Amino acid sequence: MIRGGLVLMALLTCAAGNPCVAQTLAHLAKQGAATQLIVDGHAYLILGGELANSSASDLNYLQKLWPALEGAGLNTVLAPVEWDQIEAEEGRFDFSVLDGLLLQAGAHHLHVVLLWFGSWKNSMSTYVPPWVKHDFKRFARARAADGVAQDILSPYDLASAQADARAFAALMAHLKSADLKRTVILVQVENEIGMLPSARDHSAAADAALAAPVPQALMNALRTNREHLNPILESLWAAQGHRTGGSWADVFGAGAAGEEVFQAWGFAAYVEIIAKAGRAVYPIPLYLNVALNRPGKLPGEYPSAGPLPHLFLVWKTAAPDIDFIAPDIYFADFVGRLDQFAAGNSPVFIPEAGHVGDAAASANILYAIGTRDAIGASPFSIEHLEPHDALIGAYAMLHQLAPLILAHAGQGEMRGLRAPVAYDGTVNQAPQIVDLGAIRFTANFVDPFTASDKQDVASHGALLIQTGPDEFVAAGKGVTLAFADPAGKFRIGIEQIVEGQYQDGQFVAGRWLNGDESHQGRLLRLPPDAWSIQHLKLYRFQ
Repeated sequence: MIRGGLVLMALLTCAAGNPCVAQTLAHLAKQGAATQLIVDGHAYLILGGELANSSASDLNYLQKLWPALEGAGLNTVLAPVEWDQIEAEEGRFDFSVLDGLLLQAGAHHLHVVLLWFGSWKNSMSTYVPPWVKHDFKRFARARAADGVAQDILSPYDLASAQADARAFAALMAHLKSADLKRTVILVQVENEIGMLPSARDHSAAADAALAAPVPQALMNALRTNREHLNPILESLWAAQGHRTGGSWADVFGAGAAGEEVFQAWGFAAYVEIIAKAGRAVYPIPLYLNVALNRPGKLPGEYPSAGPLPHLFLVWKTAAPDIDFIAPDIYFADFVGRLDQFAAGNSPVFIPEAGHVGDAAASANILYAIGTRDAIGASPFSIEHLEPHDALIGAYAMLHQLAPLILAHAGQGEMRGLRAPVAYDGTVNQAPQIVDLGAIRFTANFVDPFTASDKQDVASHGALLIQTGPDEFVAAGKGVTLAFADPAGKFRIGIEQIVEGQYQDGQFVAGRWLNGDESHQGRLLRLPPDAWSIQHLKLYRFQ
């Protein structure tokens, strides 16, 4: 299994003329059913944004972006660090750009999630140093089925894995000694790993590995996780009679789907070499991101063998030093995609929650936090956020609510509400029924008091938090809530609805909304044109 990374480590940092101060590394910890990210000794909600790939490679360019990022309401920025930039010459490391990034982020009160662009970025090996690119004999390339070399390092080349691991360990050692403020809270290992244009690498080393026996660790995992196997992996194994040994073709078949399982193990074993080397030096949480596949596509028609849901068992078995797997979700069917990643004890994090400017992004984030106890999310290309973007208002609201969210995570006291959207963009506008506490809520995503042609239902979403026996906080926009007794014994009425805001974790009351705004006590309404926080208290009568 991929370890939860529950590493709490106090480091002593000493500045000239100052006493040593104990610093606590960012780590993961359980609270109820949730896994939370702990930063500076407290649970932390990532309200993030990921920079475009090249924005952090030049400090002068980066310097111009911070005021806009800070003004957008971020508390965390996701930024790449490139292997080719820190080790342009083998064995000689230059961390000046990284140091500048951390200094600039700290000056604007932002934490950083580092993205290691090492052997692979979006499947390709475009960020490896020149000395790796030119020496294709020492650092072998993957090959397509026709034998043509690809611009992808082969995961079956130990020399490449070791070179990447040395660079990653040097990076982590530098963070340990130079990042005394612990600005970096997570590190992503590689970026969207996957094999193209075939399901597996066809290099000579890969062919030899394919003919070798399936590792015993994977066979043991298959046997001990029978009831939890992904249906795709189970069907491949079942088609071979649940073989308990033999080559990869013997156990998973000789087709592209079986080859993808083999390639996933190759990628994961390579990543484990890198992650293990980095963790040994500086054990902050490590994660993988993954590019998701489109419906109906076969292995080789998408970046294959990455840490996709049907390959979780393979990746978690081969790469135990990775703490969790995080989906990059650019497709409209966000809810269904995220739900595939929510099983088990790993935290939920969406490092690329669509492109910046996506109208549905804020509703998706509310769903992820409320229903899946997400540690955070991060739209991509955040420096292109426009002043009118809905994300700014959503993040301002979530900043206020963060203490409440973190206190209730994992306790079964939160729900995220949004209308599910299909892959083709079709919005399911049907009301949803949610039981929370002893109340049954009916959530409608079409505002009854606004013309339908003035609404973008896909952007409507809400967060519902139970704060007492019949008390709740509802926050969001474009959602109305009606109330009922699940047992049908009582009628449920509104004692009070108060609009307000949170300051330093305390609710500051504003307007009282018991009249027209609640349709004379029939519902709670979060208008579709602005983000709203409302405190709701219900009562029972017969």
